[in-house]
Amino acid sequence: MSLAVGLVGLGAIARAQHLPAIAETEGVHLAAIASRNATLPDLPSYPDLRTMLDAEPEIGAVSLCTPPQGRFDQAMAVLRAGRHLMLEKPPGMTLSEVEALRETAAKAGLTIFATWHSREAAAVEAARQWLAGLEISAIHIDWREDVRKWHPGQEWIWQPGGLGVFDPGINALSILTRVLRQPVRLTAAALSIPQGRQTPIAADLEMCAGETPISAAFDWRETGDELWRITLQTDRGAATLDKGGAEFSTDGEVIATGENREYANLYARMRDLVRAGQSDLDLAPMRLVADAFINARFAITEPFDA
Repeated sequence: MSLAVGLVGLGAIARAQHLPAIAETEGVHLAAIASRNATLPDLPSYPDLRTMLDAEPEIGAVSLCTPPQGRFDQAMAVLRAGRHLMLEKPPGMTLSEVEALRETAAKAGLTIFATWHSREAAAVEAARQWLAGLEISAIHIDWREDVRKWHPGQEWIWQPGGLGVFDPGINALSILTRVLRQPVRLTAAALSIPQGRQTPIAADLEMCAGETPISAAFDWRETGDELWRITLQTDRGAATLDKGGAEFSTDGEVIATGENREYANLYARMRDLVRAGQSDLDLAPMRLVADAFINARFAITEPFDA
């Protein structure tokens, strides 16, 4: 039986990624949407989540594509209505919120899935397998993009809970915590916050996995092409996960690449979790971000007009 999905939020990511992913995933179909400002032709559309839940009892799962601020109340409403829950990254505004959702879902016997789309990039699993058993001496992450290109006019990212540059940076951390087989610990952070804003435009992190030092540089002020790269030094030579995890190379030779099926893989995973009566709520990337905010040195930089 196909899993009927209700989609909440119809912004740029939902249109570019979620809608086509649902359409191409066997065993999943879009049953309705809830959006304050948008509708889709030939599909039930509602102005808010609660109206959709009341009107569409056949919906088995709800996918939340709304900003993290305010998402907790939406997520709790989904679970209290007896529906399975899929969360766009980050899964919530705080760790305590998401832990409360975990407990509620478990008590109700419902699936909850915190998605990390970059883990589904074409070359991530190949990198994880290649690195298995190797000694890694150092890791460096460069994650740089233009905020004006990827979040034009989106004020929520500059507000508390919006993450700022960690909105893309958490993608790098999700890949890092997937390909490594040891827990990652944050040791230091420096965050640059534009005057008049509440979240960082750039971040420099120091981390470790066991004895392996890890550095990361996130920056939203890049004006050229995006740079989404993780470089690893190992006892078998240098390795690079590039293009957001879409390409893996060793000593300059590409050994894994492929088409973008990140969101399709997420919906297939959600379908399988529901069928198996399981949940997937890995908070390792979000925990590193929370640690960065707790432990950071803050610097106020020049004002930034998005």
